[in-house]
Amino acid sequence: MSKIGKTQTATIKKLLYYMKKYTPFIVLSLLFAAISAILTLYVPILTGQAIDCIVMKGNVDFKGIFEVLKTMLLVVLVTAIAQWLMNVCNNKITYHVVRDLRMDAFSKLQKLPLKYLDSHSYGELVSRMIADADQVAEGLLLGFTQLFTGVITIIGTLCFMVSIEFKIALVVICITPASLFVAAFIAKHTFSMFKLQSETRGKQTAFIEEMISNQKVVQAFGQEKEVLEKFDEVNEQLKEYSLKATFYSSLTNPCTRFVNSLVYTGVGIFGAVSAVMGGISVGQLASFLSYANQYTKPFNEISGVVTELQNALACAGRILELIEEEPQIPDDKDAVILKDAQGNVSLEHVDFAYKKEKPLIEDFNLQVHPGQRVAIVGPTGCGKTTLINLLMRFYDVDKGSIQIDAEDIRHITRKSLRSSYGMVLQETWLREGTILENIRMGAKNATREDVIQAAKATHAHSFIKRLPNGYDTVITEEGGGLSQGQKQLLCIARVMLSLPPMLILDEATSSIDTRTELKIQNAFAKMMKGRTSFIVAHRLSTIKEADIILVMKDGHILEQGSHEALLAKNGFYATLYNSQFVNSGS
Repeated sequence: MSKIGKTQTATIKKLLYYMKKYTPFIVLSLLFAAISAILTLYVPILTGQAIDCIVMKGNVDFKGIFEVLKTMLLVVLVTAIAQWLMNVCNNKITYHVVRDLRMDAFSKLQKLPLKYLDSHSYGELVSRMIADADQVAEGLLLGFTQLFTGVITIIGTLCFMVSIEFKIALVVICITPASLFVAAFIAKHTFSMFKLQSETRGKQTAFIEEMISNQKVVQAFGQEKEVLEKFDEVNEQLKEYSLKATFYSSLTNPCTRFVNSLVYTGVGIFGAVSAVMGGISVGQLASFLSYANQYTKPFNEISGVVTELQNALACAGRILELIEEEPQIPDDKDAVILKDAQGNVSLEHVDFAYKKEKPLIEDFNLQVHPGQRVAIVGPTGCGKTTLINLLMRFYDVDKGSIQIDAEDIRHITRKSLRSSYGMVLQETWLREGTILENIRMGAKNATREDVIQAAKATHAHSFIKRLPNGYDTVITEEGGGLSQGQKQLLCIARVMLSLPPMLILDEATSSIDTRTELKIQNAFAKMMKGRTSFIVAHRLSTIKEADIILVMKDGHILEQGSHEALLAKNGFYATLYNSQFVNSGS
């Protein structure tokens, strides 16, 4: 079996696993499909009987025709009801399966290690969960609706034709493999093209999402032309793969129609000869010709369904690939829940690298006592934010250990570890909802008054009151009309409200004006009192009061000590500090 064949087979098995819980609906759908197909196939027999009631002019059995028409009306009515019920079952199966796929994919996103999200574009992930899932739904719906009825119609038609005249039915059976060969040939070539189409669509979605979210930067640096050229390149690829996929899939109809015409011609010739020789009646010939049409029609539909299924399987494969990604290492079964952390943090011989061939942090050692304020400074890329990622266990250390209150953080549940930290980052994150809901994110049981007090402590209350609906103003995840500084204040108020035992402030006041920053520093000072705090800062004026200042470079601690002690050493820290506060040009 080819690689593509194996991939398809594996994807089908996984989809069948998702359908397993909806087996009752699948059984019902098959039952209604069988009823619908059999009754539809019974109509040509009734038509033949009606024709045979007409012998010649003046010799017509009107009573017989009337009885046949009554039966035909009842059959058509039951067929319509069966088809409606079959579609209800099919819709139920399809959209529940796609819902389950999306739920599992989104659930997996919450469990994936941060390194996976860091190495995949957000737009591409969004494309898998939305566009690809929609394609799976369309393919499955067509598959259930037409594949079931098509297969049953083919089998049923052959049975009815054999019951009327075996020899003519044999002609149909002999030509049938041609349809199967054509369908198999087209299916083989369409899957690879639809797979490439789906992957390229994901790239395009990712590129569009990236450019829209960074449009200011693109325009500020005059990159519109370059961005358009890059988009044209991806768009051209998508056009090429889409055209090829459409071309191969479009071969289905004319090719199968040609084979169907051969079937109809064969039935017509052999049936006419048999009727002339008295083998079958004129009515039975009419029934046979009708069956020839009905027999070939499902091949057209199934070939079209196979094309759609190729697309659906390619898209399903991309979603399942995400679902089957290796999740982050789960908490140990005997992992402890960190309660009332004292803030005693110890890093012993820690090694870490994002890429094994490029070591970043090597043999890092640090001892932080409860209530100490630790400032981390150093040039860009020295490992400041990486250290924060390790403390929060967004990444695990390669060697050594990080301990809190003498407990290795790998033996602490992630939820209790992270809830013991209050984190304010340089990049703000807000969710769609009211100002009140955004501040209360880390403390669901906080009252409105508690939220207002936290906002006042961070000097956010004044601008919140000026908003149209105050604390009930609804904002988007981008913050709506709020400035970057105002969004930062909301994130600080969020931490101020939850007041965890330890704090991480990563450039927390980078977007705030100097006057407001001085006020917030006072609020931070009160908040940090008695709490172990880690402060990442480029503005060294904000960390003078820190108990320990770690000066990092290339993943190592070059210097550590208080502000005054480090200045007295006249080392790397003194150079950094003086570069910010000494104007060498005057």
